[in-house]
Amino acid sequence: DRREIVILWTQERREQPGSESVKALSGELATIKSRANITESHVEALRREEEVKKVAFSASLLASGSGHTGPFDTHTTLVFKYVLTNIGNAYNPDTGFFIAPVRGVYHFEIKSGAYGHPSHGSATVLVKNDQNVFAAWEHQTSGTMSSSNGVILLLEVGDVVFVRLWHHTRVYDNEHNHSTFSGHLIFTM
Repeated sequence: DRREIVILWTQERREQPGSESVKALSGELATIKSRANITESHVEALRREEEVKKVAFSASLLASGSGHTGPFDTHTTLVFKYVLTNIGNAYNPDTGFFIAPVRGVYHFEIKSGAYGHPSHGSATVLVKNDQNVFAAWEHQTSGTMSSSNGVILLLEVGDVVFVRLWHHTRVYDNEHNHSTFSGHLIFTM
């Protein structure tokens, strides 16, 4: 290590009788130590910043069992309980909210599955800070159906992204993860 060499060299110089540069070297050593502390602090800050850059999640609607969620008379926030991945812990499986930990560009996807029904389609909406961004919608009277959509968004720290089930529609999920919400940070800004 370079610092150890400088320290040893400085100690050797101090031990030499009559050395005129002991004070100068002591000052130089203090400067080197100060720079080393700054460098170590900077490296640690970069490590923390790099950890913040690692944000990705994917979750499915049901943690266990199977069945439809909905229909409801009002738009309803979907809480995706079965978390497959949650790097950075920005997705909360208790609320269904993704909260941006850093300003950056993010990619989100929603996928909705359901069984056909004469009166109820399947419609989910990705929401950013209570503003509808896009929807995934499908309606069939029988059989299985699925819909999906994706978007890239610029988010500020603290922006909230979540999925709503549109009123009078429904989604289905089971152990095969038919209805999912996923997202990841592409890059910071």
